[in-house]
Order: sequence, then structure tokens, then C-alpha cells
Amino acid sequence: MWKKQSKVTDQTANGQVGIKKKSKVPGVMITQYVEELPEGKSTPDFTRKPIALTIQQGKFAFFKAMVVGDPEPTVTWSRNNGDVSDTLKYVRKYDPVTQEHLFEMANVQPEQADMYKCCAANVFGRAVVTVILNVIEVGFKKQKAEAYTQEGSVGNFKSVLKRKSQIRPKTEAKKEDGEIDPKFWELLLSADKKDYESICAEFGVTDFRFVLKELCERKKEREYEQAQFIRNLSNLKPIEMGPDGCATFTIDMDLIEPSSRIFIYKDGEMIPYTKELGDSMKHSLKIVGRTYQFSIRDLFPDDAGLYQLDVEDVNIFSTEFKIPMVDFLVKIQECQAMEREDAIFECVLSQPFRKIMWVGKNLPLEAGDKYDIEVSEDKLIHRLIIKDVAMVDKGIYAAVAGIKSCNAFLVVEADKGEPGKKKQRKTTRAGGARVDLEMIAQEQVVKNKADREVHMEKVKAIAAEKTANPPAAIEPGAKAQFEETPKKVGSPKLGPVFIGSDPKVLDNVGDVKGPGEGDGGSATSGDVNGRGEGDGGSATSECSINSGLSDLFATRGKKAELLCKMSREVDGVWFKDGGKLSTSDRLSIVKDGTSHKLIIHNCRDDDAGGYHFEAEGFKSEAKITVGDIANFDADDLHKFSKPVTVKAGQNASWKMSYTPQDNLKVKWFKEGKELMDGGGVKLVKEANHSRLLLRECLRSDVGQIKIQLTNPYGTIEATSRLNVLDKPGPPEGPVKILETTSTLIELQWGAPMDDGGSPVTNYIIERQQVGQTIWKEIGNVTADKTTYRDRNVVHGKLYIYKIYAVNPEGTSDALQTKKTMAGVMIFASPPEAPKVLGVSKNSINLRWGPPEDDGGLKIDGYQLEKRKKDTSQWIALNPVTEPIKALVYTVKDVVEGAEYEFRISAINVSGAGEFSLPSEMVCAKNPNIKPTFKDTEDFMMIRAGNSVRIKVLYEAVPPPEISWMKDEMPVSSFIQITNTEGCSQLVIPSSKRTDSGIYTIMAKNKVGEASFDIEVLVTDEPNSPGEVALEQIVHGKVIVSWEASPDQKLDNRLHYMVAEHNSETRIWHTVADRIFSNSFTAHNILTGREYHYKIYAKNDMGISDPSMSPTWGANSNKMSTDTNAPVAVSFERPPSVLVPLKVHSPPKGYQLYMTCAIRGCPAPTVTWHLNDVCINGDNNYYITNSYGVCSIYILRVQPKDAGEYKVVAVNSFGKAECSTTLVVKD
Repeated sequence: MWKKQSKVTDQTANGQVGIKKKSKVPGVMITQYVEELPEGKSTPDFTRKPIALTIQQGKFAFFKAMVVGDPEPTVTWSRNNGDVSDTLKYVRKYDPVTQEHLFEMANVQPEQADMYKCCAANVFGRAVVTVILNVIEVGFKKQKAEAYTQEGSVGNFKSVLKRKSQIRPKTEAKKEDGEIDPKFWELLLSADKKDYESICAEFGVTDFRFVLKELCERKKEREYEQAQFIRNLSNLKPIEMGPDGCATFTIDMDLIEPSSRIFIYKDGEMIPYTKELGDSMKHSLKIVGRTYQFSIRDLFPDDAGLYQLDVEDVNIFSTEFKIPMVDFLVKIQECQAMEREDAIFECVLSQPFRKIMWVGKNLPLEAGDKYDIEVSEDKLIHRLIIKDVAMVDKGIYAAVAGIKSCNAFLVVEADKGEPGKKKQRKTTRAGGARVDLEMIAQEQVVKNKADREVHMEKVKAIAAEKTANPPAAIEPGAKAQFEETPKKVGSPKLGPVFIGSDPKVLDNVGDVKGPGEGDGGSATSGDVNGRGEGDGGSATSECSINSGLSDLFATRGKKAELLCKMSREVDGVWFKDGGKLSTSDRLSIVKDGTSHKLIIHNCRDDDAGGYHFEAEGFKSEAKITVGDIANFDADDLHKFSKPVTVKAGQNASWKMSYTPQDNLKVKWFKEGKELMDGGGVKLVKEANHSRLLLRECLRSDVGQIKIQLTNPYGTIEATSRLNVLDKPGPPEGPVKILETTSTLIELQWGAPMDDGGSPVTNYIIERQQVGQTIWKEIGNVTADKTTYRDRNVVHGKLYIYKIYAVNPEGTSDALQTKKTMAGVMIFASPPEAPKVLGVSKNSINLRWGPPEDDGGLKIDGYQLEKRKKDTSQWIALNPVTEPIKALVYTVKDVVEGAEYEFRISAINVSGAGEFSLPSEMVCAKNPNIKPTFKDTEDFMMIRAGNSVRIKVLYEAVPPPEISWMKDEMPVSSFIQITNTEGCSQLVIPSSKRTDSGIYTIMAKNKVGEASFDIEVLVTDEPNSPGEVALEQIVHGKVIVSWEASPDQKLDNRLHYMVAEHNSETRIWHTVADRIFSNSFTAHNILTGREYHYKIYAKNDMGISDPSMSPTWGANSNKMSTDTNAPVAVSFERPPSVLVPLKVHSPPKGYQLYMTCAIRGCPAPTVTWHLNDVCINGDNNYYITNSYGVCSIYILRVQPKDAGEYKVVAVNSFGKAECSTTLVVKD
């Protein structure tokens, strides 16, 4: 019966009760309308309730719920502060397959943020659950958050609090002078004590006593505020870069109300985030249990800043993300290393970095046994050393500094040393940057120092300007804006921020601009006040010439200019040949401050002469000479410009004519380098021409030839080109093996870097088989083909190719390949390790198994190597060309007493494969052998009177001590025993039946001992059985019984044979043989016939004389019968055992099944006994009796089950039993 808990009167109709019930789903409130529910009916309940949702504006939002109840409940949705009837904004759905009720909101907006209610109701009650929807507005700022409020109705949950942060966004006004940045306190509240000093130094705070006192008070206030929303806060991990390129920070906290809203801020501005895994948003918050992990992906420099995590209106954690502005001057390079060698990755940074992150295979690396991480003193050079590289170390490694990274491959090459032998540790190092890192780092240090000095000079200049020109007072009409920050416990006071004109502005390159700039004034290199040069001030009261006139060679028809600079601005006069000059069409006089210029626009011959400038009693003179630039003869210039082509070894010459002039200099150049007379160069310079001769030209002489004429008026040049024809250079290598199979080898090469000045016409390919001396031309392809397929190859053979390039001038040198095998080099896997079959002082016999994988090629044989103990050299016992065909081998090249180990490799057409693991170390000596017996019979039968000779062969080293036992007793002294090497013999000259028994030979040495049993049976032809008796119990059957032969007790192999004779057939025939009892039942005994029986005793030696039975049937022994009376047959008999129990010796834990067969009438009662204790009622044994077949089954035999088992069968006529012994082996 359901027990009510309480009654309410709200939300129920008249005549209904309101009984509150507890749901299995937390947060669900159930109200039952009736006192007792009918059988099979139930109130509504939620099996899956909607989950609170925080989502970005414009996204698709939905709630999902699953309900149960009988009858099926009706589900409705509502919200606290609004209507949900608008079908364009709110859609209700039901999926009959999954039985899910959905409430969907497409393109969700901030005004839809509210508390929603889902109600499931039927005639017996209803279930209600509430869920909160938070909507993050795109571009949401703190100012909007403070203006945003949500009013709640009376009795509803508390209204949503205003969002605010102590850290102002960057767009807000700055703090007042002398005020501590609120960012400083937020960082201290979330930092470890060890970081306090560095944070104070960063913000320039030196009053540590005040900081600690204030921090203690703020922490108490913060903890009090946090206690309203969280139970526990721990494991605060500041934001840091991860190996995946994302920045994360992590905290562990227990929320009092799981539906509490979580907000993330960056520099005081709210940022949207997602909780969905795999979402493409930049910011995400992953919640696992009580762990909250915030991540930033796709990092950029503007992601740096102060990040804060708030729960509702309380700050929980603050951390600053700093992105250092650093770059890689030298990136890490690909490294190729051998096994057991050290590998190095090196890089150089643009700025000092205390520690960068090294990543290998997407895992961060730390210094330890495997890795060394080194940093130079200037913190610019960083190294990662991978020690003792192995094949598993190959992969991609990366260096990460801030948001910059570089990566490279580590390629590990296998050390193809001696197979099977541990490879030695190498002391060499591979990799590195392959440039002078120290020089690059030193240059960067100098550059960084210079940049810092420039920055400091700018800072000093700004400080000096502020001192000289304090900021002007704000004019009454200037507009001032300020924002009053709401006061909050623990937050510093922020004064009003004025926004107006600034009397000094720092431009984007760091120069200080004063208010006078742009108004005609200019600042000198040392003037920070912005005062112009023409403002009435002067640097000095005296005048002088700073830069005088210089003689000038003017080109006819071109412009010429004379310049004189004075120490200060004065007026002056220009003169030519004593005459004063003034401005005209061809002549301009320009004054630009202290500079005075005379410009002649189009020089003529009459412009030549002496010029001087006078000012303030100072005079400067110069001479202008007018002339023309040298020129070439037009016909010679045309010929000279044509290229000169010669063959290698020939001479090349040029001639150039020109107009004779004074002060003319002639120079010749080849590829920009001046040629000097001498060696292979001959220069001839005449007044009107010049010649150049290059002797025995080579291909290296190809290039530009230039002649240069220079006079005071300018320089003129003419160019030609030298082409030298020669045979081409060798084809570009190395040769690539595109394909190699058992039938072809395909080669590829590159065109020659130097075609010899003439196009390559074709390529010639030659081939040599390794081991032969003949080179054979096998192909000739045109120049447009750089591949060749050699189809005439033999699989497994090695070949070397030479490739020649041909042009009209000849054939190039050869490009030669390495040895190339036809087909893939397929080696068999290592064979099984050799096993020692036998060892002596002169030889060691070995055996091994074939390799598991022969690579698809036939195994031609094996190569065997040996190594002597305390040496490292492996010695081949047979060359590769003479493989061992069999899987066994006898090593005869051994020294007695020395220890050896062996290894084996399989040989195919590719050569010898990898060696197997070494065999066990074996010593070349005759080994100690535990005594063992061989080729010995365990049973002997001897006729009495004959001699007994037992010969036993054995192996044992050292020779063992031999002893003989008979039936576990020492043999008689009359028995002769002879021991020789490897043999022992026991002799009884004349045996008797009493000599039968178990003879045991025992051999013992220091290695061990062994024994062997030989059963000896001394017997003779048996004596006849005793008196024979006949008896008839059942009509038609006669029981024949006889007395035992005297030899029955002496010979356990003795048995009996029965022969029958009747008066009808008159023939003796055997009716039974191998009877081990003393009775036999004869069947089909007919009335009116006489029967006789002979009983024989038989053994392995022969048969006895028969014992005759009395006559049956025609004498007084005949049984009287009444043919007319019915015959009464009785089947009652005492129990008897037909099949006895057998001896069993099962191992411990094995199952056991024992059985025997028993008959009797009436059916006897059968009981089982273990050591004379009845076990029929023991559950450890499964006992059955099926028509006389009695069985016992033991599932798992234990030592306690060992003992004597007995089966006892009892009925009213008697009792029968049989027994056996059970031995449990360990």
C-alpha cells in the first residue's frame, strides 16, 4: 500500500487531494490526486528531465524530456516570464519511436532567456520540472550586463543578477595616477604565494606589507562571496599553452546549485563559449565531474589578456595569458640518426626565452634519462638531445615558443651490424641546425640591445617633453566623459576618465609631436620642444662656409649644379670668370636656408670657366669643364654585340674601336669580374681601339664579356657573350631505381646540368654484372627520355650501370649506379636457434629448425658461425658460397675445455639473411651423463634347469656404481654379476622355479641415479590338474570342475583348456581355453548321449597331460526327467563380481571415473567404501547403479581422495565385494 507523505491544497481541483511524492530523478516534483492508486495505474514521472542550457544568440536551442505514467500523461511547456504560444519561436514535438518530447527554439534571442517549466499530467496526478535557459548576446559588454535585469514574480526564484567585473574593458577609461590596477588584485587572489613577488614587480608595487594586509582582507571577502555558490574550490591551474596548440586553464569546484550560470571574461568583456565537444567555436568549457577546463583554440596575439571565470556574480578564478612576441630565426631541421646514436634538434629565437616546449609525437617532453634540454646563456639557442635513439623514437618533433612553432622529422636508420649481437652504444651525435648558431645568436643579442636603447631614448624624450610642456588645462568647453564604476567590496576606486585633446601625441613610430608641428616649424635632432628654426633664435653669432664648391666635369647638353652651404642663413652672390651672375632661362640661382645652388640647365662649351660664390666676406671657387662621354664605333659595336662561339680548347677574341680622347680608361670584364693581362688573357689597348684574347677556352669561361670606357664625363659600356662548345657533363644523379623485379630493372636519371653548349641528342646505357669484367652497351635512348628498362636480367643477380649523355661535340663522362639486384632483396627470417644434440671433447653436434618465413624464395642452405667465450668475434664455419644443406651439423674445429656458442642464418639468392639467436654456451668435453638404460627387455621366461642370463646396457659419465636386487632384497651371493664399461650382466647357472621374481638393477653416479626392473619367470611344463567332477543344476547344462594343478600357485600365467567328447560325434574338440578358474559350464547337453571331458593345464612352456572326467549321460549320474511335467527354472543366486575395479593413478585436479559390473538375483544392494568408510551419502562423489553397472565419478581429484575403494554387493543369498587402490599424483 502506498503511504502518503503530506497533503497540499494548491494546484488541485475540488474533491482532490494533493499528495507530494519523491521521484527517482532529482529535481522532479510529483503531485498525486488520489489517496490510493488503482492496480496497474501510476502517476506521471520523468525518466529523463530537460537539462539547463547556456547558448549563444542566434543558435538553435531545444529541451528534451521523457515521461512515463498510466494512463499516458499529457506534456505541456511554459515559461515564468512570458508566453510560449508563438509557434514561430516555440515548436513542440513528440517522437513516438524514441518517446521523446522536444521543445525547440530556432534563432534564440536574449529576451528568451528565462526559467522554463515542463509539466506531465494524467487523471491521477502530475509531475513538474523546471530548467533555465541562458542566452549569451553576441558582442555582450559589461555595460549591457549591468543594465540588463530580469524581474521575477513573488515566490519565484531570485532574479538574474547583473553581470559586472572589476576589470574594465580596454575601451573604458584608464585608472587614475597612483592607483593600483584592479588587475593586480585579481591576479594575486588566484595566484600561488611563490608568484607574489613576480606579480608585484610586474605592476611596480613595492609596499609588500600593505599588499599582504590588503590581500588578506580581500581573500576573506572573496571566500565569503564564493561560499554562496560553491562548496569547494581546489586545483587552480593558470592558463598555459598545450602541445596541441591550445591554451587552457583548469579548476576543480563543487557547485551548490548545478544550474548556476558560468561566465567567462577576457579583459572585462564577456566572451561566448560552447560546452559541446567538437564544436568549431574558438572558446569552449569542458566539464567532467567537478573539473572545469576552459580552452582557447586557433591562437592569435590578440588572445593575450586577463581571463576570469565567474559563477553568477562572483569571481572564482583569474589568470593572465601572456603571448611573447618571439619568432624562430633558425628552425629545427630534419635529423637522420643511426640506432644507439644521439639526435639533436636546435633552434634560435628572436627574443630570450627561459624555456620552450618540446613536443614529440604529440606528447610534451621533459629532461630526464631519455632527453636532455639545453638553453644557452643568452636564452636564444635551445637544444633537444634525444639520447640512444631507437626505431621507436622516429617521428615528428616540434619546438613551441608562445604561439610560434616549428617541427621536423627524426629519421632513424637501423644499424646493420652483426645480427643477433647487441649493438654498441655510439658516442656520435646526428642532426643539428648545420649553421653557426652562436654567430646568429650574438648578432641578435646586439640587435636586441640596440632596439632597447632606441626604445629607452624615445621614452626619455617623451619624459623630457612632458616635463618641459605640462599638459594644458581642460578648456571649459571641452567635453569630458566619465563612467562611475559601481562600488564593490574589495574593488579599488576608479576616478572619472576625461576624453579630450592631448597637447602631446606619440605617433606610430615613437616620435613626439608638439602642438607646433605642421605650422612651418620643424624640430632638430635634439629639439623636443618643437621650436622652428625661423623663430628668431640662432645657434651661433658667427658665419662660415660649412661646405664649399668643387670642380665639376659637366656633360654637354646635360644639367650641372654647384652647391655651397653656410653655417647660418645669409645672402650671397655668384660669379663666373669675374662677372656677376643672375637668374636667366639657362641659369637658376636658388637659396634654400643655408644652402646656395647655381644650376646650369643645358651645358654648352661657353659654360666652361671659373665660378665662385661670395657671402659675408667668405668666398668659394670652382672650375667647370664641359665635354662629352666616350663613344664606340657603330659598326664595331654591332659586331661586338654578337655572341662569340668557339669549341673547347680554341681561342676567342674581341675588338672594339672608339674615338680617341684624353684621360680615357679602358677595362674588360667577364661575368662582372675585371680581366687583367696575363695567363690565358691577352689585353691590347690602343688610342682608338682595344682587343681581348682568351686562350684555350673552357666551359667554365662561358659568360658575359663587357668592355667599359670611362672619362671624367661618364662611363659607357658594351657587352658580348662567349659560348664554348664541349661534350656535355655527366647526367644528373643519383640514379633512381623506379622498379626492380625478377625480370626487369627500370632506371631514371636527370638531364646534365651542363649540356656542353649544344643540346643533348641521346643517352647511352652500359651494364656490367657484378663478378664479371665486361661492360656491355644495352640501350640508346633519345634525349627526351631519361628512363630505361633493362628486361634482360636474372633474378637475384647484381648489376652496375653507366649512363652517358651525347651531343654533337662528344660523349660525356659516365654516371655510374650502385650495385642493383634484379628483384627485391628478400631475405629469409632468422632460423631457430641451434640446439646442442651432443658434445664431446672433439666435436659438438648441432641441430636447428628452418626459418618461419622464407620470403617466397628457395632456401639454398645455411651459414653457421661460432663464438668463443670471452671474445666478441664471430667466426664463420662455412662461406656463403658453400652453404650447409642439412639442418644438422657436427662442429669439429673445437678445443677441449673451451666454451662456444653458435648462430645460424638462412641463405637464398639474395644472400645470407639475419642470424638467429645464439645457442646456449656449451663446453667441448665429454659431458656428465645421468645413468640411463637402453635396449633392455623387462620380461624373461626361462625353463627350469636352464641358466638365467640378464644383460643390461647403460650410459653414464662418470661410470656408475652398479647393484642388483631381487624382490627389493639383495641378490644371493651365488648369483654371478659382471660389470664392464656400459654393460652389466647377471647370471644364474642353473635356475629353479624359486628364482622367479623381479630383478632390479640400480646405477648411481654424481649426476644422478637410475633403476630398471626385469621380471624373470622360471617355469616348466605344468603338471596335470586334479580330479574332475561333473554336476548338473539346470537341465541341458553341466558344470565341469576340477582340482587345481600343483603348479598353479607357482605360475601366475598358468591356465586351463577343456576338451569335450560325446557318443554321437566321437571326436575330441576344444570347447574352452585360457580358463583361469577351476570350473566350466558345458551347454547343450542332450539326453541319451554320453559326454566325456579332458582338462589340460597350460603355460608358456607347454601343456600337461589331461585329467579325465567321469562319463555323463548313460550312467547313474543321469538326471531323471519327466517330459510331461513343466520344468521349473530358478534365477536366484548370490551376488558376484563380473568386472572388478581397476587401479587408477590420476594427476591432482583431473577427473576420475571408476566402474565395475555385479550380478545377483534378487538385485543386490551396492555400497561404496573409502578406507572402510561408506561414502554413498557424500556429495563429493557422484554414484550410479545402472542394471548392475556400478560407477563413481569424481570431478576434480584431490590428495584426500586417495586410498582403498571397495564395492560391497549384498542380497538375501549372500555378499560379494571387490576393491582397488587410488593414487593421486602431484
